[in-house]
Amino acid sequence: MKRTQWSFRRIEKKYLMSVEQYTQLCAVLQEHLVPDDYPVSTVCNLYYDTPDYLLIRRSIEKPVYKEKFRLRSYGIPAEDSPIFMEIKKKYEGVVYKRRVRTAAAEAMHYLQGGPHPAVNDPQILREIDWFCRRYPLMPRMILAYDRQSFKSEQDCGLRVTFDRNIRYRIDDLDLTHGAHGTPLLPDDKVLMEIKIPGACPVWLADALSELKIFPTSFSKYGRAYQQLLKKKMIQMEEDHRHAS
Repeated sequence: MKRTQWSFRRIEKKYLMSVEQYTQLCAVLQEHLVPDDYPVSTVCNLYYDTPDYLLIRRSIEKPVYKEKFRLRSYGIPAEDSPIFMEIKKKYEGVVYKRRVRTAAAEAMHYLQGGPHPAVNDPQILREIDWFCRRYPLMPRMILAYDRQSFKSEQDCGLRVTFDRNIRYRIDDLDLTHGAHGTPLLPDDKVLMEIKIPGACPVWLADALSELKIFPTSFSKYGRAYQQLLKKKMIQMEEDHRHAS
């Protein structure tokens, strides 16, 4: 039986690549990695933020420390489906994630001021309580994407994921209503994440170098927020032209 992990400390590196680079890299990965326990999934996230998007605005500024809060499900959940409530922090390049599992309806009710949900770890729920008291959180954006996941049986903790068809929306903010949204990237782009407790294996570093795949600073939530700002500015300019 797969053991669920509730707390993470790891380094996460992101790489934006073409479909051709993705295909070539997958040929190399097959020699070293195996499919993860859930190799193919649709990951659905509901990000909570303040009314003025304080958390993501801080994150975009690339501070030494940043934090986010979200609900995450694997597949479109029903009201009684298990989902995760997650605090994700990053400090000096290291990612820390704390999460609890509960039912989708209980999580959303709790975040609207309802009673504590039944969870697997009361201590982490207390940390979420503190986070919610610190910030006036509200649902702000749903992000969904189709993910392939791989892991290493030799390098403990190494995981590689590929995300495609990343989409987002800022209305209908209920995970049980589906994974639809506006595309975030062109169809010919693939986002890879390497998750590892320490240094990248030599064989993987060599493959990335040979294929000219380089790390990038990329936040799905951050990129979607910036797209929203750009659309808003364009609309304001059009309204100004029409008014004049």
